[in-house]
Amino acid sequence: MNRTPLAIKMRPTHIDHIIGQEHLVGEGKVIRRMVDSENIASMILFGPPGTGKTSMAYAIAKSLALPVRKLNAVIDKKKDMEIVVEEAKLSGQMILILDEVHRLDKAKQDFLLPHLEDNLLTMIGCTTSNPYHSINPAIRSRCHLFELYGLTTDQIKIAIDSTLENEDMGYGNVDIALTKDARNHFALSTNGDVRAVLNGLELAVSSTPANEDGVIHITLEDAEQCMQKKSFSHDKGGDAHYDVLSAFQKSIRGSDVNASLHYLARLIEAGDIESIARRLIVIAYEDIGLASPQAGPRAIAAVEAAERLGFPEARIPLSVAVVELALSPKSNTAYKALDAALSDIRNRHTGDVPIHLKDSHYQGASKLGRGLDYKYPHNYEGHWVEQQYLPDDIKHRAYFDPVETGKFERALKMVYENIKPKK
Repeated sequence: MNRTPLAIKMRPTHIDHIIGQEHLVGEGKVIRRMVDSENIASMILFGPPGTGKTSMAYAIAKSLALPVRKLNAVIDKKKDMEIVVEEAKLSGQMILILDEVHRLDKAKQDFLLPHLEDNLLTMIGCTTSNPYHSINPAIRSRCHLFELYGLTTDQIKIAIDSTLENEDMGYGNVDIALTKDARNHFALSTNGDVRAVLNGLELAVSSTPANEDGVIHITLEDAEQCMQKKSFSHDKGGDAHYDVLSAFQKSIRGSDVNASLHYLARLIEAGDIESIARRLIVIAYEDIGLASPQAGPRAIAAVEAAERLGFPEARIPLSVAVVELALSPKSNTAYKALDAALSDIRNRHTGDVPIHLKDSHYQGASKLGRGLDYKYPHNYEGHWVEQQYLPDDIKHRAYFDPVETGKFERALKMVYENIKPKK
């Protein structure tokens, strides 16, 4: 019996057979052009699990009819790489598929570099990590970097149908009746991970007995049982996690409450209350700010309640906070004003503190002229009096630029605008 996993058996043997990734292998796209010109270069393929990185690497090698070897940067030793190099010297050229390329240590890297430079080896590295964060610059600079994306639901369905129809490597010779609901569940339950889908389909077929007519019926319940461990794909430590956090904040900033709740749900499924809590507090002050100043304290209260409750009840105060923040008026004027002031400081636009503002609470200060001309605002009508506060060199600098996105900031703007002409 062939024990090769279905996902490996169904790997494409030519780039024409690759499902998805049209931005790389579509007509006129970069990897397609490389293959068509028979001028392949070392590259790093990165993206979420199950997007077909290793499959694409094999498809490239087979499209060019080049010898190919596959190693793992973690498991395989330098000696294994030496063997591949010797094989490459005999064949003249070799494609080395290197899984987990971000884990390549210095000894293996130093051995590979000269062989990559003289084109004896063409390396196709595969990783789920962002190469700009995780791969040594010496390797990265010698490779083209290509990002692969999770397959869409429709593309996953194409992969399922292709597997059921393929008579050589798939289930074309097996009488399988896959219900529409089961097919949809397979396609929707893995966040674009085609390997997980094929693993689940393989489990469903192998564990479901044929009926008296020799037909294997796979229902929605079968699909749910076989995919339960892959119903949600989210790596709390991976790049995809930070992408979800980024989308979470940008959706709230963009006032899209439905998208905000969607990304909150993904973070809750990942069990990451710490990141949710931190991001909500940041959003309350960065994106809502003066437009609704009570949003900050309320977000903190919701976070504290969620942390005290723990999941699953924590989702309740978190949902309240997210809906409020998403639908609150938005303003970033306060922190942008501070950033402008910090920019002046860091670029040495400062100047001396005006003498009438300097500390005068010590003996002899008056002899130095400290604080003598200071006007105490509370002694004047409206608790305001015109006087200079900024240093001479930047006395006309204005950092704060209020907007009218909420009652509170609108009131602040009125005060600010009333004072500005007098100044």
